[in-house]
Amino acid sequence: MEVDIRFTARPGSTVPAYQTPGAAGADICACLDERVTIGPGERRLVPTGISVEIPEGFEIQVRPRSGLALKHGITVLNSPGTIDSDYRGEIGIVLYNSGESEFVVETGDRIAQIVCAPVARAAFAASDSLSDTNRGAGGYGSTGKR
Repeated sequence: MEVDIRFTARPGSTVPAYQTPGAAGADICACLDERVTIGPGERRLVPTGISVEIPEGFEIQVRPRSGLALKHGITVLNSPGTIDSDYRGEIGIVLYNSGESEFVVETGDRIAQIVCAPVARAAFAASDSLSDTNRGAGGYGSTGKR
């Protein structure tokens, strides 16, 4: 399925692009006035210079790049982030450095990937009770490790 996404781009920005024919996510790049350094344990909002018009019924999910995570400990802090169909501002990526060394971001660096996905809207209905399941109200870790 292909979804048309209109976009505007600031000078110096890079159009999001799929790196291989089978890629689910398009890489999105930093668009900076000056390089950004992210120290260990720090987070930064990194601008991309790209604004999008997403059709109603879809969202764009922002996800980390696996190579940055493995090699440098860099991840997208609110992963997956959501860009709603009614948002028209510039996409900013919240990068977090969980590594042990400073990480430098420069214009043109591929910093995250974006995935266009359909959205199902829930119709919430109040009830006096909920159906029973084997798990019930068991929370985090309630199903065990194995």
